[in-house]
Amino acid sequence: MKKERLTAFSDGVIAIIITIMVLELKVPHDATWAARGKLLPAFLSYVLSFIYVGIYWNNHHHMLQMADRVNGPVLWANTHLLFWLSLIPFATGWMGENHFAALPTAFYGMVLLMAGVAYLILQYSIVRVDGPESPLGKALGVDWKGKVSLISYVPAILVSFWLTPAAHAIYVAVALLWLVPDTRIERALEVAD
Repeated sequence: MKKERLTAFSDGVIAIIITIMVLELKVPHDATWAARGKLLPAFLSYVLSFIYVGIYWNNHHHMLQMADRVNGPVLWANTHLLFWLSLIPFATGWMGENHFAALPTAFYGMVLLMAGVAYLILQYSIVRVDGPESPLGKALGVDWKGKVSLISYVPAILVSFWLTPAAHAIYVAVALLWLVPDTRIERALEVAD
């Protein structure tokens, strides 16, 4: 099975996710700094989530460039990832609307954790189809960034209930870690060209 439909569908879903997030931002009814200040938590959560969705799109794009083919399990693994990514607008809105309260912050972390797990499942599903000696299989290697990310979300979720700013700091730190696309895959793509 060819990967083009999977790529096109995923790109469309991710574009819709970003659109839904921006539509959740409400325009202030007053033209004052105070009115805009009330929207700051919603705006900051939007910025963080936009970065996360962009990171997933970027790495998903690179990973699918390395894939030769897909099968049913890959399609379902991709759908599983898109499910968790589709919850980001809800988690973003809830966290921003409630000024970064503990439960919405923990839920946001849970969505990020599950999206990370789903991405990992998708990676290994593609390697299973193409084989461990495929370009993607060889490029993945140890994946320390993926492991650090997943491990970091767990304490962030737990600390959300006692020290919410620490959870936000962890979410920001993980996003900063991923701002540079997965260099393992980029290097392999350069070699392939």
